[in-house]
Amino acid sequence: MEPIPIAAAPCGHHHEGPSSCGGGHRHGEGTPASQLRLAIPLTIAVFVLELAGGIWSSSLALLSDSLHVLFDATALGLSYAAIVLAARPASDRHSYGLHRGEILASLINGLTVGLIAAWIFYEAWERLAHPRDVRVSGMMAVAFAGLIANAIVAWLLHGHHDHDLNVRGAYLHVIGDLLASVAVIAGGAVIWATGWTLVDPILGFAIGLLLLWGAGRLVRESLHILMEGVPAGLTVEGVAAAVIALPGVADLHRVHIWSLCSHIRALSAHVVVDTAAGRETQAVLDDVNALLHGRFGITHTTLQSECRGCAADGPYCTPIHPGEERVARL
Repeated sequence: MEPIPIAAAPCGHHHEGPSSCGGGHRHGEGTPASQLRLAIPLTIAVFVLELAGGIWSSSLALLSDSLHVLFDATALGLSYAAIVLAARPASDRHSYGLHRGEILASLINGLTVGLIAAWIFYEAWERLAHPRDVRVSGMMAVAFAGLIANAIVAWLLHGHHDHDLNVRGAYLHVIGDLLASVAVIAGGAVIWATGWTLVDPILGFAIGLLLLWGAGRLVRESLHILMEGVPAGLTVEGVAAAVIALPGVADLHRVHIWSLCSHIRALSAHVVVDTAAGRETQAVLDDVNALLHGRFGITHTTLQSECRGCAADGPYCTPIHPGEERVARL
């Protein structure tokens, strides 16, 4: 019997959830792209407002937060660009399309959040060492306006951040800026009531730690996908065992499982069909695809059927660089 490679579904189609990486939506909500188109100009407006307010009030907290908002605007722009790229069809040059743009944007977002946290640490240390008088009323008024604007942006993105790694990165930026606005307001209130200026850098350190934790998680998840890691919640052994348990499947090996982006899981494998079971090869492969899709959320598959297994040590297969076999024999 000749090997039959088949694809269960084109990448980005026939799977639950968003229709493409970064481009899906749920009923009753706008798409991530439409929400980002509203969020980007609003975030830029907050940046301009806080920059002007920080200069006018001599507030170092507002000036540093305006830089934070500028990073937010950049992150939102990257997220929007990634969604636009992911919507482009596959081509001869990029046979999977440009879905990985989402992960690259997420990685950049995570790294910039880490830079923001470092900036906050630096600014908080400077404020501890060299306190300055500020116009508290002006600082609080501008911070309150920024809080309202950031709350609107967070609300726009909230419906998508659990399902899209790219939007999650942008959402993390906005939440960080929202917390910064809260800290500025709280710090201003304490300064107004007590004159104790050290509360502002203390809150800055707390916000920096929270951002650093979120950035580390985002960078780790992005790098895992870029390094072709097995999607979270899956194991090669677990998937192989479930497939082998199907009627007509004798073995499964040369298994590779990876993610194209936060929505699309892919698998390639060799399926040894048990010819004694009396089932047609295509029927067996259809069952395998149905199991992979329904139980494991793997929507893009390439399966090669065999009547007998090729040499393999368990389900894994380590790719060999060109020339390695010849060198090994020498």
